[in-house]
Amino acid sequence: MTPQVFPYDLSEPSGARLGLIVLQSDETIERDMRRLLPQDAQLMVSRVPSDPEVTRDTLASMEAHLSTAAGFLPAGLSFDAVGYGCTSGTAQIGVDNVASRICDSIDTRAVTQPLSSLLAACEYLGLKRLALLSPYVLVVSETLRAALSNGGITTDVVGSFEVSTESAVVRIDPASVESAAMTLMEQADVDGLFLSCTNLRTLDVIERLETGLDLPVLSSNQVLAWHMMKLAGVQASTQAPGRLFDQTRA
Repeated sequence: MTPQVFPYDLSEPSGARLGLIVLQSDETIERDMRRLLPQDAQLMVSRVPSDPEVTRDTLASMEAHLSTAAGFLPAGLSFDAVGYGCTSGTAQIGVDNVASRICDSIDTRAVTQPLSSLLAACEYLGLKRLALLSPYVLVVSETLRAALSNGGITTDVVGSFEVSTESAVVRIDPASVESAAMTLMEQADVDGLFLSCTNLRTLDVIERLETGLDLPVLSSNQVLAWHMMKLAGVQASTQAPGRLFDQTRA
């Protein structure tokens, strides 16, 4: 039997073309991104090998794999923005090194990550002094604090869950994040609060915390999605939470 052959036309899918490099161990960021991004965004995801244990050395080791991970995004495409989904990893590897490794393998108009995204969000909202809540051990948080300080953001109020494994981070209950944040912010003299880590489940507590604290609350996935959309020139989903998106939509 000879099959019937049909003609066809070619057309480009609509929406911004966004790439995302996710840690192998991350169970949260993809779900969050699909909630934050507009429905017509073309989100394409690759994963980079990451150690189950979170230390400065394991974070730094991801640099050697970033070019390969970026190369697993669809070949021949030009992206509007590509994000690297690791806050502490960026602080350890360096913003410029992250961008360089990704651009070695992919054509993109812009590269960002949670560190640069947070600094951009702080500038947009006029924030200079943040309280920092991190799941990680102190030495990992100190590297991030130093990187923020170099960007003009002080983090004199710091709290941690002192967790060293990614499999535990993703299972920290959002209610525990909310409770810890409220305790950390008691009498804190700051402009806002940052909930660090792309694997931490934060989106459902941002608006409740903002109501209780009457301050902006930012998180790694929230600021990364916001910055990627800003760089790509697209609007966020109406489900995107927080004053950062409220002000952008206004």
